[in-house]
Amino acid sequence: MPSSEFRSAERAQGSILTRIEKICLLWLAARLPRWVTSDALTALGLASMLGAGLSYWLARRDRIGLLLVIVWLAVNWFGDSLDGTLARFRNQPRPRYGFYVDHVVDTFGALFLLGGLALSGYMSLTVAAGLLIAYYILSIEVYLATYTIGTFHMSFGGFGPTELRILLSIGNVALYFHSGVPLVHVLERDYRLFDVGGVIAMAGMLLMAVAATAKHTAHLYRAEPLR
Repeated sequence: MPSSEFRSAERAQGSILTRIEKICLLWLAARLPRWVTSDALTALGLASMLGAGLSYWLARRDRIGLLLVIVWLAVNWFGDSLDGTLARFRNQPRPRYGFYVDHVVDTFGALFLLGGLALSGYMSLTVAAGLLIAYYILSIEVYLATYTIGTFHMSFGGFGPTELRILLSIGNVALYFHSGVPLVHVLERDYRLFDVGGVIAMAGMLLMAVAATAKHTAHLYRAEPLR
């Protein structure tokens, strides 16, 4: 059985929209009917990522899929961001269960979303796979740091999940109003816009993972010096 001495990690959230998002989430939590549970919101968050991935797949044949992705991202924000807030608001925290389930859901959600992007034709399979690997590397570092240091970092460089949803939605709007697959000219070659964006995001996540690894390794080395 899990130890009763389990202590929740400190949540470090410093993204651009953190303050206004917290106000909105608390407002929503106070007005949700009792039959809406945090588990139902978590399931909704996962289902919405599957919906977003399928909508990207649809976008290969019909660009309306790009707009459907935006709708699913909004639903994902509602479910994924509100589940923990609702549990804390109702004084029903389950720290072990919540942490585990929430991040397993995020793992599959990223697979659904990037798998759909790879099937859409707007991003190559190679870039989508690389982006997914980079996301998993950063996630592993965050989870290990949460366990060993006791701080759960939810954002990097002012960007968290909400900001990333907004950026992706803006990109979808741009794709919807552009006929065909938009290309970017780089070093005398043309590349898909989402491939360029994906490579930039991949490099950013890997750099953040390396920087965080160096920082946390030094912190733990000082905390447990050789004797």
